[in-house]
Amino acid sequence: MKRREMRQKENNMVKKIVTIVLSAVVLISVVAGFAFYKYWQNGLQPLNPKDHDMVQVEIPLGTSNKQIGNILEKSDVIKSGLVFNYYVKANNISDFKGGFYQMSPDMKLVDIAKMLQQGGSDEPTALADGRITIPEGSSLYQIAEIMEKNTDVKVDEFIDAAKNPKLFDKLYESYPELLESVKDAKDVRYRLEGYLFPASYNYYKENGVDDLITQMVKRSAEVMAQRKADIAASKLTVQELLTLASLVEKEGVELEDRQNIAQVFLNRIDEEMPLQSDISILYAMDEHKVHLSNKDTQVDSPYNLYTNKGYGPGPFNSPSEEAIDAVLHPKENDYIYFLADVSTHKVYFAKTYEEHLKLKEEYIDKQLEKK
Repeated sequence: MKRREMRQKENNMVKKIVTIVLSAVVLISVVAGFAFYKYWQNGLQPLNPKDHDMVQVEIPLGTSNKQIGNILEKSDVIKSGLVFNYYVKANNISDFKGGFYQMSPDMKLVDIAKMLQQGGSDEPTALADGRITIPEGSSLYQIAEIMEKNTDVKVDEFIDAAKNPKLFDKLYESYPELLESVKDAKDVRYRLEGYLFPASYNYYKENGVDDLITQMVKRSAEVMAQRKADIAASKLTVQELLTLASLVEKEGVELEDRQNIAQVFLNRIDEEMPLQSDISILYAMDEHKVHLSNKDTQVDSPYNLYTNKGYGPGPFNSPSEEAIDAVLHPKENDYIYFLADVSTHKVYFAKTYEEHLKLKEEYIDKQLEKK
């Protein structure tokens, strides 16, 4: 009897020990997991959001992502090389190029990654007075706002420079193929709208705003030159291509959606139907709205592609390479209509107006009723 009681006590003790050990392991795992999560989230943030001073960083050719992360951390540009390495892996970001880069501790990882994809200089350059990153789909006015936020250049100063006919003539002499179709365009708000390529640029006070705008246009010229044969095959002018791409940039998120949307626009052009893009109305009204009213779609503007057929005066923003390629290589379809569920960003396509109305009722009207 005593022996049985002793065994029972031993078993209970073992169970208690196992329970304690397992609880400790679970607790340690939870604490470690939380600590890593905090470390990860902290590593995703800029090293110092208030530090705009430029740092010259050399990335040798053939450097691995892990090594790049270590270089950036040692250069006091990012918080963690480890987080950078896992960040680019998790987001499938690659094709980084070697060279000399000018970066600052206030930069986000996504902007640093884009810069590394864009490529650096072959030799060290004088440190810039500022660095600006233009997001894809930015309008010229939004670019001016980014300039004012990151440099000593005011919005009006940038706008005036972009509108300067003498600068345009100088740019046209350097990049005639790029600017030929916009040279004689009518009713444009800003002639260089859509031609200031979205990327990262160095700003030097001594060179002024004109130099920065020239850098942006030069980058656009390089991107278009790489697609010269495709542009010729499309039968579109550069102005028409960038106009459609600027709409595709805002209307779709996923590549396949963008390719389908591009084909819808081309189908409507072939049918001599207005493009009826909400993006054109928002640009014409110069404001942001999630849903447009019937009155909005009647706004008096050459940029209103509800009331005006064709491409309108020109681009509505600076589109990405992906949006440009979606127009050059659209997904063949016979759709005439599309709409997007603003909550999920999923795009729905229709061949007839009746189908389109059903989709509108399901994914737009019903959602508005719930609000």
